[in-house]
Amino acid sequence: QGACSPGSMEVQCRRSAAFDCMPQPAACCPDWMAGLPDALPLSRLSIPGTHDSLSLFGSRRLRCQSWGLEAQLAAGVRFLDVRCKLARGELHIYHLCTFQRASLRGVLRRTLHFLRAHPGEAVLMRIKEELPIFPRPGFAARLHRCLLEEGQGRVWCREEVPTLGQVRGKIVVLEALAREVLGIPYEQLSISDAWNVLSLERKWARARRHLERAAGGDPTTMHLTFCSGNGLFTCPEEVARFVNPRCYQHLRRRGGQPVRWGVVIMDFPGAGLLRLIVESNAPWASGHITAAPSTPTVPLRQPHSRGDRRRSRHSSTHCPRRCPSGQMLLPAPRLCRRTSAPVEQKRISSSCWAPGSL
Repeated sequence: QGACSPGSMEVQCRRSAAFDCMPQPAACCPDWMAGLPDALPLSRLSIPGTHDSLSLFGSRRLRCQSWGLEAQLAAGVRFLDVRCKLARGELHIYHLCTFQRASLRGVLRRTLHFLRAHPGEAVLMRIKEELPIFPRPGFAARLHRCLLEEGQGRVWCREEVPTLGQVRGKIVVLEALAREVLGIPYEQLSISDAWNVLSLERKWARARRHLERAAGGDPTTMHLTFCSGNGLFTCPEEVARFVNPRCYQHLRRRGGQPVRWGVVIMDFPGAGLLRLIVESNAPWASGHITAAPSTPTVPLRQPHSRGDRRRSRHSSTHCPRRCPSGQMLLPAPRLCRRTSAPVEQKRISSSCWAPGSL
């Protein structure tokens, strides 16, 4: 065989089935939820997600994704991790102190635009105040107002975990506020988010244990496993290059059978890893994914792997290439007092799959 061209070598370095830091995904899967039964609770699904979903700008230590919001949704991502700061009366998207050139209003509009084109889908959205030394007193009120004004009656802000049929075409909020309930209470979910990575092996071991806990755990409890991380001697991309292939191989061993992995949250996910998560919803998940032309995906070699916490811490609406596009209204979002005790007292804060129809 002839030698690989420099361009091919660069693609191999930047894209595999499990890891992808190219500007667009290799395949799209915008309607994978459409074929699932309405009666399925979200807690029983395997859902691909991204950590710090809008973190596209800044240094290598800050960037967590290479695909814009619309590209992530078209690729099949259905959990978004949105970090906001209240500045000049508006909620803007930040990663640490770096502005990510977006606002929460814009994120809501773009997500709802996607959902109008793909009404069989639902998007989980964790909305969090980014790094508050002292929580801004107006953050919760501004978030409430933003959801009222931009949500168009298509935002789930109730405490109970809904069925898929209840939230098709809608955004499901997972709240992370200090005292108010504004969606599914985030800290009452089963969460593994060992974000501060000192050892890549230990990071993957913790993520793997929580994936197995999700697969065999209470089906009424939502499980969120963060495969992402950062650290003093590493960065999000390096963590993803190590963890994502191991996650891919772990899920692949049980490919072809229904497994509830819960919400699997990643930095720089590859299309193959997204597909494994989606297809674990079998027997309901069926269809095919459309690959983008001229975007080769490098097969994975078997990684050398070894052998939680209950708390956490640019593009179009269509597929990156071309995919066919595939409402029960809810009351407007409202703030109410938390009816169940928080996990701990906080001092101040905290495809194209075959389209279906309702």
